[in-house]
Amino acid sequence: MRTMRKGIPLFLLSLFLCAPASAKDDEVLIGLAAPLTGDQAYIGVGVLQGAQMAVEDANIRGPVFGNTKIRLVPIDDQHNPAQAVLAANKLAADPDVMGVVGHFNSSCTKPASAIYHESRIVQITPASTNPEISRQGFDTFFRVCATDDVQAPVAADFVFSKLNLKKIVIIDDQTTYGKGLANEFEKKFKSLGGAVLLHEGIAQGEKDFTPLLTRVKSTGPELIFYGGVYPELALLLKQSRKVGLVAPWMGGDGIYDVTLIHLASAEIAEGTTATMLGVDPHALPAAKDFVTRYEARYGPIGSFSAYAYDAANVLIEAVRRAGKKDREGVLREVRATKDFPGILGTVNFDARGDAVGKSVGIFKVTNGKFEFLEEVKPS
Repeated sequence: MRTMRKGIPLFLLSLFLCAPASAKDDEVLIGLAAPLTGDQAYIGVGVLQGAQMAVEDANIRGPVFGNTKIRLVPIDDQHNPAQAVLAANKLAADPDVMGVVGHFNSSCTKPASAIYHESRIVQITPASTNPEISRQGFDTFFRVCATDDVQAPVAADFVFSKLNLKKIVIIDDQTTYGKGLANEFEKKFKSLGGAVLLHEGIAQGEKDFTPLLTRVKSTGPELIFYGGVYPELALLLKQSRKVGLVAPWMGGDGIYDVTLIHLASAEIAEGTTATMLGVDPHALPAAKDFVTRYEARYGPIGSFSAYAYDAANVLIEAVRRAGKKDREGVLREVRATKDFPGILGTVNFDARGDAVGKSVGIFKVTNGKFEFLEEVKPS
């Protein structure tokens, strides 16, 4: 049977658009919302698999309270804000759902967060990095990743100071994530003394970038920074080479996925640089067991699979401490989380629900894979 990732049949993915089934008396539900079909499915299914492993590990350890076990309820938001709102409403309508891991895209997380807040459901995103989400004042929102106002300045400083490149072009996909990341990068790069020759937007799903890339080529950039996710960047990379644009490309965590290399080809992707929220989990002793089990079961670990594992575990332990099906109780326990031993490092939240002390890693495509260059700790 053909799969999106090893172990996830396509016919099962089609079920994720359905409303969550009611829990049995001995179950408590945790929702998961991510792009499980479409052009971002590879990364979304990796999020699902990481969270599912956390649930399975928790159930092996025993009931969270009484004889109650955890069940994960995945819903496909198709990286579409309107679908994300529908998914959030479905999860909110089920009183057995005690929390949600998700969403992946900031453009989905932001509108969904209002629904979770109104329904008093804890939301922990493993990947949404736009800083404005946590500034809405929703006490139900948390994330286990760094934000774009941490990530983008690191990227800008790397380009200006380490690569010694001073003239760049910026392209973003006009989403909450992509535009926010690009704007933060531009702000920092200009403050360092760099010149932004052009800043243009594209739309997710666009296929022909030749006119834009021809115009970019005419400006003579030393590097092109892209704010967005890997499907469009793969096309941009291929089409840029066709028009003779040889400047290297850089992006954020949205491009840090092996699928980018597969779609663009290793030869064309060679030299592309990405920032990622932390270091490669293969290099972390605390993540070794998870990575080994994950890759034996599913194949190469997804970019955000370990983040989903940590997010789900924080939520599961909050349910365990709450000791009953009580959304407000689970919320209080997540808020009280302190020094949680995640596989990617200790998890703490500030007053806004943002992760505290998360570092940024810099990676470069070399010989068909992302190779770690350096880790930058927040100042």
